[in-house]
Amino acid sequence: MAEFFLPKNSKVNKQGKVHPAPAGATRTRKFKIYRYDPDSGQNPRYDQFEVDLDDCGPMILDALIKIKSEVDPGLTFRRSCREGICGSCSMNIDGKNGLACTTAIEDVKGDITITPLPHMDVIKDLVPDFTHFYAQYASIKPWLQTVSTTPSGKERLQSPEDRNKLDGLYECILCACCSTSCPSYWWNSDRFLGPAILLQAYRWLADSRDEMTGERLDALEDPFRLYRCHTIMNCANACPKGLSPAKAIAEIKKLQAERTL
Repeated sequence: MAEFFLPKNSKVNKQGKVHPAPAGATRTRKFKIYRYDPDSGQNPRYDQFEVDLDDCGPMILDALIKIKSEVDPGLTFRRSCREGICGSCSMNIDGKNGLACTTAIEDVKGDITITPLPHMDVIKDLVPDFTHFYAQYASIKPWLQTVSTTPSGKERLQSPEDRNKLDGLYECILCACCSTSCPSYWWNSDRFLGPAILLQAYRWLADSRDEMTGERLDALEDPFRLYRCHTIMNCANACPKGLSPAKAIAEIKKLQAERTL
């Protein structure tokens, strides 16, 4: 199943390197990890690593760190907080996008196949190129925009009810698990903003303090930027934070429709 979710333009040489478990290990798991080094001039491949679970932490990220530290220092991946907050260690784990730091080894059955997030250019090994993704994020102007004078010596306040409208939106960590699970984003990422960015766009549309609703909706009124979403719900299924980008996209479409009434 995992081989369906390969990065862009990928031709995998399956005959990679095999690293057996240490002598005496009795409880092991096999990890098949996508390897690609553009400087080598070689095609991508899968390397196999057998990890001693009795000498490893419980999460996928623990296994990757152990492999990098003790077996292959050239293995390349992103990671930071290890608590599901930063989104750095997003990758495809056994056919499903997720965070390596919050995915338990025991929750994955059989051999564990790990690849970069699908349909993104790969910088090296498990590190995708987020340049375009971040440019799309910047394009929605993800900050509070106002035209009224700031209250003297005061913050711009919200009622508890208005603040509650941001729940399910502000928690997004921009890991791109949702966008890279979306077929519409795979085929139209040059113009379609994708689930993650559209959820972020609605976060500001839903903020009672923001005063640029019309301008924000104008910027999204495009056959591709917004309307390539077909609500197949892959995004909600893939989100490691339990958010629903599809719901946020539906709310944007609703706001667009109400403007024409």
